[in-house]
Amino acid sequence: MAHPHKALRTTTTGTVSAALLAGAAFGLAPAVPAAAADLPGVRFVDIQGDGGTVLKANVVTPSDSDGSRTYPVIVLPTSWATPQVEYLAQATKLADSGYVVVTYNVRGFWQSGGQIEVAGPPDIADASKVIDWTLANTPADPSKVGMAGMSYAAGISLLAAAHDERIRVVAALSGWADLTDSIYSGRTQHVQAASLLVGTGYLTGRPSPELQQFTKDFLGSNLAKEDEMIAWGKKRSPATYLDRINRNGAAVMLGNAWGDTIFPPNQYAEFYERLTVPKRLEFRPGDHATAEAAGLLGLPNDTWTSARRWFDHHLKGADNGVDREQPVRIKSRSSGGYETYPDWKSVGADARKMALGGTKTIRANVDSGANGGIVMLSSTLDQFLKVPPIASIPLLPRPFAAVWQSERHGTEQRIRGTVKLHTTVTSTRESGTLVAYLYDVGPLGLGRLVSNAPYTFHGGTPGRPFAVDLELFSTAYDVPAGHRLALVVDTVDPLYIEHNPSGAQLTFSSPTADPSYVSVPLREK
Repeated sequence: MAHPHKALRTTTTGTVSAALLAGAAFGLAPAVPAAAADLPGVRFVDIQGDGGTVLKANVVTPSDSDGSRTYPVIVLPTSWATPQVEYLAQATKLADSGYVVVTYNVRGFWQSGGQIEVAGPPDIADASKVIDWTLANTPADPSKVGMAGMSYAAGISLLAAAHDERIRVVAALSGWADLTDSIYSGRTQHVQAASLLVGTGYLTGRPSPELQQFTKDFLGSNLAKEDEMIAWGKKRSPATYLDRINRNGAAVMLGNAWGDTIFPPNQYAEFYERLTVPKRLEFRPGDHATAEAAGLLGLPNDTWTSARRWFDHHLKGADNGVDREQPVRIKSRSSGGYETYPDWKSVGADARKMALGGTKTIRANVDSGANGGIVMLSSTLDQFLKVPPIASIPLLPRPFAAVWQSERHGTEQRIRGTVKLHTTVTSTRESGTLVAYLYDVGPLGLGRLVSNAPYTFHGGTPGRPFAVDLELFSTAYDVPAGHRLALVVDTVDPLYIEHNPSGAQLTFSSPTADPSYVSVPLREK
């Protein structure tokens, strides 16, 4: 008996595909545009999700499907605030190469039912329901199921792999492993990132009461609810279910951008190191999802090519060498080539310390001019134009910024991995926020931002020194010969909510028994 869904194949033209996918990428297109509804081979279906919630979906199958055989299947949940047409270009390519592809609009967005649960239990149950439907209604091989996607879809895919043993492969692109560490690192709210997510969520979907309350507490700095907010994030973090992911055994590929201002790379790297399944980690220049965006239009794209190779090997058994390559693959923000490593700890294994001597006192509540840029803009400019946020280091006002500089380096310094700051802080108040920046400083004193990270403390004793250990966001950056490195600390950055009482002062010191330093991970030539 012929399969009822044979010969479902997308044959979109380049012009129509580019137009609707460009809208999908930015969450601006309608859920099922009229143009898409008329495209030959695109089948739009309704799938019953958890609790009967209707999920809008589309299905693409190989052109030679005649009901006589089954194919590996890839399920693609949509990204945050994007409609179900987001992956049509990639679905076409995958179907042409022998995959059944099902893309569905996650609950709470566009025309799918339900409310936005932020990868909560209903979203994870939805993923399994979509797999159920796919196995029952397409020529899908139940032993060869994969999930993939960008951003929100990446987090859902990893969480689903922890809860559904049928998922054998995951490609999680620009996602999160630890949601709390992503938007609340250093105990500091990433206000621009959170506001962007919340704003687009209200614009394109229906936030649940739980999300509305979390947003109110998080952006309102309700410390009385801090434990609840952390628990909310933990429930939605793949790292919480690491043991299940390892036990279920799905092969996991993680890809992200160095300058991701929504989900910084550190938390992905830490998660990667703890995985015991077949795994791969890739970092490239860019901001949130910009490393993969061209692939949504069907254009050549390194990230999607790697994901395709990952699926081909682990779902089709293709001997394409991906299992024999070094699994950590990175591209520097400064140079064009890829570097490979056997593991994350080998990236920048030669750490060198830069002493932060003396005592420096700064006043809080004033932006010194050193900052991490603008969410989704600054790192994108760095990706395409090699223009990161810039500050004139000699002109930074010393009453509001503590500055330490190295000697000029005689050779190129290839920074790779995670810069770490250790210092001693004394505050005149019980709470406060500081932001650390590492700059590449040229001969004219202009500093190009290498990395940054915030740190917030509460409940301290005014006048009592305490140690601060802070990891800056991981990166790969080449400092030219003849340049210096500068470590700058101030108290205000538009990227973050600051918790500095009016009139507060912070003093940075370097006790003999516990000297302050910044540890810079380097790659030897």
